[in-house]
Formats: sequence, C-alpha cells, structure tokens
Amino acid sequence: MGFLVFVMTLALLVMALPAFAQSTVPAIPENAHPRSYGDGWECDVSYRAEGGACVAITVPANAYPTNQKYGSGWACLRGFKAVGGDSCVEIEVPAGAFLNASGDRWVCNRGYRRVEGACERIELPEHAYLSNNSYGPDWICDRGYEESSGACVPIDLPENAYLDPSRYGQPWTCERGYSEANGTCVAVAVPQNAYFDDATYGPGWKCERGFELSGENCMAIVVPENAHLDRSGNRWDCDRNFDRSKELCLLRD
Repeated sequence: MGFLVFVMTLALLVMALPAFAQSTVPAIPENAHPRSYGDGWECDVSYRAEGGACVAITVPANAYPTNQKYGSGWACLRGFKAVGGDSCVEIEVPAGAFLNASGDRWVCNRGYRRVEGACERIELPEHAYLSNNSYGPDWICDRGYEESSGACVPIDLPENAYLDPSRYGQPWTCERGYSEANGTCVAVAVPQNAYFDDATYGPGWKCERGFELSGENCMAIVVPENAHLDRSGNRWDCDRNFDRSKELCLLRD
C-alpha cells in the first residue's frame, strides 16, 4: 500500500512540472511575438511597445507605414513633407520647377535659377548659352566672345594669334613662332645656330648642340682636350678621371 501511494505521488509531481514551467514564461501581449533570438518578445510591424503593451502606430494623412522597427514608423507620400513630426503637408511646386526623383523637394527647370522660394527665368545675353553648372555663372559666352558687364563681346584677337580653349586667363595664344608682347604677337627672332623653342619661359629659342648662349647669340663651344659635350649639348664636362681647372681638364692625381 505504501509503495502505491509513493508511485501516485510521484506521478502527480511529474504532471505538475509542465504547468509550473509554463507559469514562469512571461506572457506575450497582443500584437507581439517572441524574439527571433534571445528571450522576451517584440511588437509586430506597425506597433510600438508602450508600458508592456503593443499599441498601433498612428499614420497621418498623406503618409504610409514604413514597416520598420526604428524611426517614426511612417513616411510621407511623394509630393508631401513631414511637419511637426505628426503630419504631412503638400509640397508647393512653383512655376518653372518640378519634383525631384525622391519627391521630397522641388528643383528648377533648365533655364531657370532658384531665387528664394521661386524659380526665375535666366536671361541669356546674345552670343551665350546655358552653363548647366550647379555652381558659378548661369551662362557662358560662345567661342570667340568674352563676358563684359553682363554681356558677351567679341574677343579682340591680335594678328598671328588663335583662341585659347582654356576659359581662364588670356583668351588667346600666339601662334608658333610668335610671342606675346604688349597685347600683340611678334615674330620670335631666332639667331644663327639656334632653333625655335615654344616653352612658356625663356627667349623663345635655344642654341643648337655645340653652341652656348652668349647675350642674344649662340657662340660655338670650344671643347678642351680630355673633355666632351654634356647631355644638353650646350656645355662641356671633363672626361672620366680628369678634373676641371679653369678652362682645362687635368689628369686627377
């Protein structure tokens, strides 16, 4: 009899264990679900936890739920913008403008520029075109013209010059064989035994190999014994194992 009582008592304890274990699991509120990892629960999409419950997110007019766990939980429709964190108001698009790709602001049409809250038509002077630049001038003068007091005037191109493609600095460059002097292009006087050099600095010419600069002329280089012309061809160096002493090359001691 005593053994039978023990078995029945043990069975009752085993049956009671699940109920006891279940009573330790916290209750999941409505509109919530267990976390995918870890313990506890989290609210369903479009709900927020408040005081142990999940309450629906209020989506204002002209908005839609984002179904995100972060942020306000809603976003304004295209053509509307959030104001005060609880409403969406329509974006007023002025004349000469359009909504951008995101639909959250407006941009002026080509040929217009933004002036405060409006789009103002760009007035192009004669011989100019729109620049399409986000910054800087709204228009650029045609080739052969330059800006002057809001207008495009012809560039005064001197003889023997051509228009410079660069939009910075002087608008023209002298042709090969000419150099700029007081707003004109004058022929470069290349002395005998020299050749034209179009470097941006210097006299515009260089002495031939075997000649050196002397004033405005090129004089023949006298190469002493045991010497040779250097790489430039306009000076001389002593041969190996010889040292320069004035205008001679002496054998090294």
